[in-house]
Amino acid sequence: MGGFFGITSKKDCLLDVFFGTDYHSHLGTRRGGLAAYDPEIGLQRRIHSIENAPFRTKFEGIFSEMKGTSAIGCISDTDPQPMLMRSHLGTYAICTVGIIRNSDELVDEYLRESSGHFDAMTGGKVNSTELAAAMIDRKESFAEGIRYAAERIEGTCSILILREDGSLIAARDLLGRLPVHVGRNEDGYAVSFESYAFEKLGYAPEREIGPGEVVEIDPEGIRTLIPPGKKKRICAFLWSYYGYPTSSYEGVNVEMMRYRNGALLAKKDEESGLTGELDYVGGVPDSGTPHAIGYANESGVPFARAFIKYTPTWSRSFMPANQSDRDKIAKMKQIPVTELIHEKDLLFVDDSIVRGTQLKETVDFLYENGAKAVHMRSACPPIMYGCKFLNFSRATNDMELIARRVIVELEGEEGLSHIDEYSDGDTERGKNLRRAIAEKFHFASLDFQSLEGVIKAIGLDPSELCTYCWNGKE
Repeated sequence: MGGFFGITSKKDCLLDVFFGTDYHSHLGTRRGGLAAYDPEIGLQRRIHSIENAPFRTKFEGIFSEMKGTSAIGCISDTDPQPMLMRSHLGTYAICTVGIIRNSDELVDEYLRESSGHFDAMTGGKVNSTELAAAMIDRKESFAEGIRYAAERIEGTCSILILREDGSLIAARDLLGRLPVHVGRNEDGYAVSFESYAFEKLGYAPEREIGPGEVVEIDPEGIRTLIPPGKKKRICAFLWSYYGYPTSSYEGVNVEMMRYRNGALLAKKDEESGLTGELDYVGGVPDSGTPHAIGYANESGVPFARAFIKYTPTWSRSFMPANQSDRDKIAKMKQIPVTELIHEKDLLFVDDSIVRGTQLKETVDFLYENGAKAVHMRSACPPIMYGCKFLNFSRATNDMELIARRVIVELEGEEGLSHIDEYSDGDTERGKNLRRAIAEKFHFASLDFQSLEGVIKAIGLDPSELCTYCWNGKE
């Protein structure tokens, strides 16, 4: 995924941008970067790998190297950024969040029409942020260029630019699949993917940028360069999984949505009588935990942490590039509380079930430690489609998704023409899917939140939400 943070101020702001960027570390594990503008020095930039050490550690010495009254930073799960660009629009720093699915087509078109060039990476790949900048530079203004890029890009691209006069330009992706927030204090403004990042630094929420909107910001105010569009498709998976608990998107807090979502799961199990058989409810850490709290609060089944993740040295199980290494680290992090597991009927809520690899390891671990039964609930519907608009999952094709694989095992390729039925747990096909996955992973029972349940827990109009990964509808 990735996230960005920026400030334009009357005072040196690098320390605040350092902290604001660090607050986005849950969104990426590959690169971190900072760019700053100082009236005497001009634009400066630093980029570091954060694959083996967190952003905070890699940039803790930055204050002896850089300074500025305006600065931007980013956590990137893809290419190094921010990029420093020099063009007819001036010299500027730029970072992006999202994914460009048609990058090869856009690169070929640019090279053919401009006779220009790109700094190619290994395998000839072009940095997606550099590509976005090249498209912007084809027009006569930042606003025109950003709109041109947004209309040509297949995928999603939100943009934050730091200009050589210290002003910022912020653009939310065309359909608002990702959030962009603006905060304000007495000295200037902050722009952030996560709203809590600037609130923690003393900035009051000013507003969210609308879908496709482009704004220019300096310490004196905000000016709209391109007004927001009427159509919005913000990613519903933000609330279920990768949004931070203290964040709010479109006015809806992540933690509160997860409590409501868990409560809806519990109500369904109460109707079947399952909750009366359970000893404890727990969450698969970390983002499954608030869903489980909501389940426990609604059902009256005690919430318990039957195992604890050891995080002082391995805070993120997905840091290694190799999948087997990630699985090994995830297993080594799990420390059991035997008294809460042995001879107990347990129900766990996970934020989602994508490939299921680590989840099977977790359930086997619980049985090895004496669990009598392990029931599993997913806080979102079966993931049936790889996301075309963001890069929140490392799955490279749809058949890596456990739901799709099991459908083919049950019914062959013909089954994929009945995905709507398999998604619905009340249909015969839906029951078969849940039964088959439960048997494969040794769950005592398995169920998924319905699409209607997720939408109800979020509380926004369905037309404003992107639910493509669940129902394939754009």
